[in-house]
Amino acid sequence: MKRLSNWLSLLVLALLIFSGKTALADAPSVIRIAYPGVGIGNRPAVSGNAVATMHLKGLLEQEFKADGIAIRWSFLRGAGPAVNELYANGLVDFSALGDLPSVIGRAGGLKTKVLAGTFVRGNFYFSVPADSNIKSITELRGKKIAVLKGTATQLGAVKVLESFGLKEKDVRLINMDTNTAKAALITKDVDATVGGYDYLALRDQGVSRVIYTTKGADPNLTSNTLFLGAESFIQKYPEHTKRVLKCLVLAAKWLADNESEPAPVYQLWTKSGFTFGAIKEDYTGESLKYRTSPLLDSYLATRYGLQISETKRFGLSRSTFSFQEWVEPRFLEAALKELHLENFWQPRDAKGKAAG
Repeated sequence: MKRLSNWLSLLVLALLIFSGKTALADAPSVIRIAYPGVGIGNRPAVSGNAVATMHLKGLLEQEFKADGIAIRWSFLRGAGPAVNELYANGLVDFSALGDLPSVIGRAGGLKTKVLAGTFVRGNFYFSVPADSNIKSITELRGKKIAVLKGTATQLGAVKVLESFGLKEKDVRLINMDTNTAKAALITKDVDATVGGYDYLALRDQGVSRVIYTTKGADPNLTSNTLFLGAESFIQKYPEHTKRVLKCLVLAAKWLADNESEPAPVYQLWTKSGFTFGAIKEDYTGESLKYRTSPLLDSYLATRYGLQISETKRFGLSRSTFSFQEWVEPRFLEAALKELHLENFWQPRDAKGKAAG
């Protein structure tokens, strides 16, 4: 009887150990997030959207601290193409990603899913050296323009050029990352650059002039950013995926709550090295709640439907696909329901107008 009791005790202990190992196996040891860009001076911090805010406020680290799950952020100077490289090699679980690289990746067979929106109507700024004679986009014919190829900036650049009657072959697009392009603009090794609102700081320093911006122009010329997840992680860890989305929603909610008095948002984003003045100028007259909504609504679907077709039309991708088949909304819906925010953001229609 004693031997039987000992045997049962050992069996119970073994079952407990096995169940513990199974529980551990059902949780990742690390969650890896990639961002297509770096801050000023290559600092590991960025600005301008809900993913950047989630990082700067440490929301993921707080959420998973008790689980002992590490959060690993990668900020990539190679931007969108570098993020796609990580997905291709199974080295990232989630990312923010702009429209052109995300479309190219999906068309090329990368196993990603669209989990949420994080930013729409990102503006582009065309800059030239301060003493340049160039005053308009049409005067860029035959000129050297620095742009990081394979990124949303490239797609935005060729669309803007086309709107002024120029084709890509009419200019010389020079492949440069943002920091290299800024240096080349200062040394006048290029005639112009295309980038985001961080270029406004160079203008304010008196070393460049902005000859064109998409701010206030046709929204079809602007860019958008998605929050993506690797299918392998989503399928293996659905509960953890929902918790990641919850953190993203909380970041977007904080941005929306500060819409009327956005100074705390701009101040937080300056940790990226981007100036308060540049951020404020880009967002003045815009809605934080609108531009950083996480909803996968008709407006986002319409924007990406356009970008998917435009990517092929400009010869940047060989195929098209359905945006809706790429979307996996259940984790965002679950996060919104858990936080009682199902009706906080109004879905936008195809033209960007909120219902109601």
